[in-house]
Formats: sequence, C-alpha cells, structure tokens
Amino acid sequence: MTTTADDREVDPLDLSSLDFWGRSMAERDAAFAELRRERPVSWHRPPEGMVMPSESDPGFWAVTRHADIGHVSKNPKLFCSGQGVQFQDAPPELLEATQSFLAMDAPRHTQLRKIVSAAFTPKQVRRVEDRIAERAERIVDELRDHGDGDFVQLVAKRLPMGTIYDLMGAPVEYQDSLAEAADLLVATNDPDVLENLGVEDPLQAAGQALHALLGPAHELAEARRRDPQDDLMTNLVAAEVDGQRLTDDEIGAFFVLLSVAGNDTTRNTIAHAMRGLTENPEQRAWLAADLEGRIGGAVEEFIRHASPVMTFRRTATEDTELRGRRIAAGDKVVMFYESGNRDDEVFADPQRFDLARDPNPHVGFGGGGPHFCLGNMLARTQLRQIFTQLLTAVPDLTVGEPETLRSNFVHAVKTMPCSLEG
Repeated sequence: MTTTADDREVDPLDLSSLDFWGRSMAERDAAFAELRRERPVSWHRPPEGMVMPSESDPGFWAVTRHADIGHVSKNPKLFCSGQGVQFQDAPPELLEATQSFLAMDAPRHTQLRKIVSAAFTPKQVRRVEDRIAERAERIVDELRDHGDGDFVQLVAKRLPMGTIYDLMGAPVEYQDSLAEAADLLVATNDPDVLENLGVEDPLQAAGQALHALLGPAHELAEARRRDPQDDLMTNLVAAEVDGQRLTDDEIGAFFVLLSVAGNDTTRNTIAHAMRGLTENPEQRAWLAADLEGRIGGAVEEFIRHASPVMTFRRTATEDTELRGRRIAAGDKVVMFYESGNRDDEVFADPQRFDLARDPNPHVGFGGGGPHFCLGNMLARTQLRQIFTQLLTAVPDLTVGEPETLRSNFVHAVKTMPCSLEG
C-alpha cells in the first residue's frame, strides 16, 4: 500500500477511478462487500472526474456501512454540506448554478428547503396523484400502440419528466429538451455521451446542459412574476428569505437541482425495477397476484435494488472518529448508498430482489437528517402508478440487457430494449 503524507493508507480497492464506475453492478457489489466486511471506513485518493484534483486535495473517507451512512447523514453539525456534496470536484461556478440548498447548512438550508417543501407535502402530492395516474396510463397505452423499442425512451423517462415540470410550471413544448439537458448534466463522465455530442471536454458538455436549463428557468421566473400561477415557480419568485426575494441565480439553481433530482432518480428506478421483474418472474407473479395490496412494499424494494443515487459527500467540521478511524476537521467523507443498501447487517440476503422484504430501511432517499430527499413521496407515487399500469395493461412485457451510464453519481440506464410479448 501507498500512504498519504499524514500516513493514512490508501485503500487497495480504488473507488476513485472512473474505470471502477464502468464495471457491472455485481463487480462493484463484490468490492463494497469486502470494504463493509474488512474496512468499512477506508481512505482513498481524490476521485477522477471532469476536473483534475488539486495537489492540495489529499483524498476522502469512504463510508460503506448502512449504520455509518445514517450517522453521517443525521449529524449535520459534525458532517456539513456547505463545503460541497458532490463526490468529484467541479468548478465553483458550476456547483453554484446546480446544487442550490443541497449544498447548504442551517439556517439558510432550512429556510430555502421550507419554500420548496410546500410543493411536496402529502396534500400537494395527493393533488397531483390523479394527473400522475392519467399520465402513467397514457404512457402505457402509447407503449402498446408503439410496440417493441427502448424502454427508457418509451416509458422510464417520460413519467418523471412530465411530473416534475408540471409542478414547476414549465411549458409542455420545453419539457423534452429540458429533460435531455438534465440527463446530460450527470452524464459528462461517460465517453459515449461526449462522443455523441462531438465534444471532448466534460466541462464543455456540462456548460451546454446548464445553459439549456438556466435560460428557460429565467424566462419562466419572469413570466410568473408577471402572471402568477398555481405552481412551484410562482412560489419561488414570491418567496422571501431573511426579508429578501430570491435572485434569478438562486431560482435557476433550484430549477436545475429539481430537474436532475426529479428526473434521473425516478427514471432509473423504473428502468432497474423493470429489469428486476424480468429477471425474477416469480417475484413478478407474486406482485401481480395482489397488486393493490403489495405494490407499496414492492416500491421500497425497487428503490433499494436500484439505488439510483450512488454517492454524496460531507465534510467533517471537527476532529472525530468513525469505526475506529480518526477523521480530521476538513476531511471529505463520502457515503456510498449502493453499498449501504447491500449491507448484510441490515438486509437478509441483500443481493436478492425480494418484493416482500419487510422491514426495508433502505437509504435510497438518503440516510435521514435534514437533507433527506424532499421528493420521496412524489417518487413513490410515480412508481406505484407506472407499475400498476405496466403489470395490468402489458402483463407480458419484458426487457433486455441494459446499457448503463459510466457515472459515480447516478445509477443510470441509457437504453434497454423491451418486448411486449415476452
């Protein structure tokens, strides 16, 4: 082993390389299982990404156990978000334009989250549930008319895209291009994506995506100032924090964050869950036998199994200790949700796709604490509705091998063939 300047051993399992994140989920699972078993808190070199790590960046601590992910998440004063939440480094201007309250600490995080949370209360989710059900039914009807094709394009991406932009108030004619830009923003480490764009620089690709999101966001904000509507953008332009209205930059960052969080996570859970049902026909039959009674629990397993968001980081605010490892103030601490959701101290037979799993305390929406996913109820509603439609209207639907995105942030499916006849 090599060591860092302060004698912290760099772990032989390299979670920092993009090659690691290009491996299959089974290969990554094996690596995480070793870490959980032998080195649940381990030290690693800085992660590869769109920006080369600075010489002053020593690396990060990897947290792979379910309990430790919860501990870090629920102690924001000790493990803060305000110094960045992304696994890999990015230019400050890009972070400022994309992360919004995700990368803030109290009290400002609390104030800004409260503004947005009004759109995600149980009452509001119930208000849009009928629209989600109608959209899910329409998507599956159009799938039946279309026939075989790419499940991601025909089904998985369409429901979350429409739902989040309806909440924001974005015009229907902009929604496809906005969703494409949101996808691109988290795909800049994938060489195929860059080749298709005709660019070599991940930063250039991220800049293009950001421009495509911020322009419509600012236009929509100005439109809602002139003509308020019953949507989230109207709430944002009218809101005050510390007696001041949000700036266009702050509103734009909200819009970008919700575009990514609202689209990618649910979309990829839908794709991975459909693959799980195809590979496990006995589980599918069990669910279909009592769909209404079992779909709620099945959704939790869909989320655990998919682990759509794989990493977030925090920064230690003071010297502390975790699993016997001494963590210094200023050290980066990265939570690996994919690993936490396979922890055999919490989940029996964690590799099994088990729709009857109960309890199922997954960390698919984070490990708790103030940054727990704001849209979790909305995501659950969408998953219930789309799979209710799929399992009743196209009961013989199967999907093939997915083509996954090389990413150390989202567990994304780029394409996946589907057949309506099994």
